[in-house]
Amino acid sequence: MTDPTVTLPPTRVRRRPPPRPRDTVRWPVLAVVFVCAACGLVYELELVALASYLVGDSVTQASVVLSVMVFAMGLGSLLAKRLRCRAAVGFGLVEGALALIGGTSALVLYACFAWLGESRGVLVAFSLSIGVLIGAEIPLLMSLIQRVPERSVSTGRPGRAGRPAPAGDPDDAAGTVADLFAADYVGALVGGLAFPFLLLPWLGQLTGALVTGAVNAVAGAALVLWFFRRDLTARGRALVVGVNLAVLGVLATATVLVDDFEEAARRAVYGERVRVAVHTDLQEVVVTGGREGPPDLYLDGRLRVAGDDEHRYHEALVHPAMNGPHARVLVVGGGDGLAAREVLRYAGVRAVTVVEIDPGVVRLARTDPALAALNGQAFRDPRVRVVHADAFNWLRSSAGRVQERYDVVISDLPDPGITPSTKLYAQEFYGLAARVLADGGRLVVHAGPALDRPRAYWTADATLRAAGYATRPYSTGGRAPGFAAGPDRAGRADGTRREPDDWGFLLAVRGSRPPALGLAPDAPRLRSLAPRDLPAAARRAERTRIDGLPPSTLVHPRYGH
Repeated sequence: MTDPTVTLPPTRVRRRPPPRPRDTVRWPVLAVVFVCAACGLVYELELVALASYLVGDSVTQASVVLSVMVFAMGLGSLLAKRLRCRAAVGFGLVEGALALIGGTSALVLYACFAWLGESRGVLVAFSLSIGVLIGAEIPLLMSLIQRVPERSVSTGRPGRAGRPAPAGDPDDAAGTVADLFAADYVGALVGGLAFPFLLLPWLGQLTGALVTGAVNAVAGAALVLWFFRRDLTARGRALVVGVNLAVLGVLATATVLVDDFEEAARRAVYGERVRVAVHTDLQEVVVTGGREGPPDLYLDGRLRVAGDDEHRYHEALVHPAMNGPHARVLVVGGGDGLAAREVLRYAGVRAVTVVEIDPGVVRLARTDPALAALNGQAFRDPRVRVVHADAFNWLRSSAGRVQERYDVVISDLPDPGITPSTKLYAQEFYGLAARVLADGGRLVVHAGPALDRPRAYWTADATLRAAGYATRPYSTGGRAPGFAAGPDRAGRADGTRREPDDWGFLLAVRGSRPPALGLAPDAPRLRSLAPRDLPAAARRAERTRIDGLPPSTLVHPRYGH
């Protein structure tokens, strides 16, 4: 007797796609690590660059960004442990969040500066957030790639030594970590080079950050949705797609509106009378003012020239140094042409050399009608020669040329507390300047406000004396460039605006006998400076004297606010 059998219809089993072999996944993963590392470094450099001229003191801002970000990366690595069981969806969401926060960081930082006047807290918050998200990337990718088998079962392709590596093989884990970190470091190199040479000149800071965020989002989402879709549930897949599409939408909208945003923020910072705003290769240059009246010139957000009272600064800077031979004059800085204007008022001047690092400033001073009128068309005078170079390097290469001896050297530079200027207030720089001075030649230095920041002022004096000069300090009342009304919103502890009351100068000659403080017999008629004012100018500076300060050198800069 046979047992009756019941034949059941075959059931259809929905099979998940087989896992991709590790060799197939490795290169896409490494490519995404490369892209994400490049994007991460761009975010970091964007914060440092923008904070340097919004907040000031680039050394401090770079230290804050780097230290906070590195700490946050360690914190992110620890927090990623909680996402290991959902590494695929976790990585997709982390990259979406990183793209959004990193891509909009420059925009938000600039907005806080423009409308709130403060951005230090925002800088720290972005550094912390971006660092946490970057730190989570490698652990999550490590979890994903370790789950992929060494060979494909369907093809029978052999793995290492003809067999798949067992789960948890330490040699395999070590090789994976080495590959991931190698791609990470190479990507950081490319991002670091792309930022100054491609993104800044082509797109600018705001658009460059937004485009970087879009690239970040696309790379992260594509990796998860294509190569690790087997690890995603339907809900996880929808979440990754939705979040990253939303991020791309925000970034695209911001990119379209970025020009309008920048114009509105610029009006909030500089007022309604913005006439010219350009980004040179080195800085942002803004000229404000109406058709009537003199213009104001801002460099990287700091007021460099206040048209209403710039004559007080430039007359005090130039004319005491011209008391003596002045046939050949060297102006360090002074790309606005205003120091050269004062020098050219002397009939005995035969040659003026202006060493300015930024050609864009000189170009604007030549071509902008208001600036050209303010500087008296100084750059059209045949006696003026402009050299576009770093003053330190130019002096070092010119020091041995006998024909490059100057009767007067005028250091028309920003405050020494602004980090890019610090090396031009160093003992080494003054030593180079001494080598191009003619016998009996005079050097005059703008050293910041003596009343408000006496320590920086007298550090410059100590540095000149250490370089072999005898000095004559003096100061004149007025608004200091960089601290007049405008976007440089430095303040006191009580939140009030701080605008120093004077400009401090140092007149120096080589040797041990300080120079006389006076005006040349052929000095032109001046608007704000007379011989009787100079004794009071010297007494005003001497009242702030701080003795015993060490000199500032290249390896040990000592300036600061």
